[in-house]
Amino acid sequence: MYRTLPYTGLFAVTVLLQVFLFDNLSVSIYLNPLVYIAFLALLPLDTKPVALLGAGLLLGVVMDYAMGAAGINTIATLLIAFLRPALVNLLFGQENAKEGGIPSANRMGQRTFIRYLLLLTLIHHTAFFLLEALSWSRLPLTVLRIAASTLLTAAFLWLIARIFNSKLPSRL
Repeated sequence: MYRTLPYTGLFAVTVLLQVFLFDNLSVSIYLNPLVYIAFLALLPLDTKPVALLGAGLLLGVVMDYAMGAAGINTIATLLIAFLRPALVNLLFGQENAKEGGIPSANRMGQRTFIRYLLLLTLIHHTAFFLLEALSWSRLPLTVLRIAASTLLTAAFLWLIARIFNSKLPSRL
């Protein structure tokens, strides 16, 4: 219960940032940062899988409604919510993941944390952009879009994580 307020705020901030700032940036068709996944990336390491899937479903439905998408966000966020425990165990170790805490560079190590953000973002963006394209005819452009957007989104996620983690104790 003590985690509810900070994570409700993180949910609201990431959704509002996505809807009002990042969806309105028109830098390039290849650069499409989807920073709302910061909410799922920064949930505590000991979050139960059912809670992760529920949070992923809620986030995906809200983003689909806000962006006018037909389930693309929901599918992509449910995928990363489903794969996140395995990814955390793979990168961080099962014993360390069971201890809990917020994923951060201080807790996981800078390289591991960046790898975690990059892999989570890559999985999400691959599902999102392949579903958005729905065609193999422009696969090279879709792959370029996935790569460019993944790097940009991961950079923004790292920045959001630094801000969020500076406001909370690491063991929360």
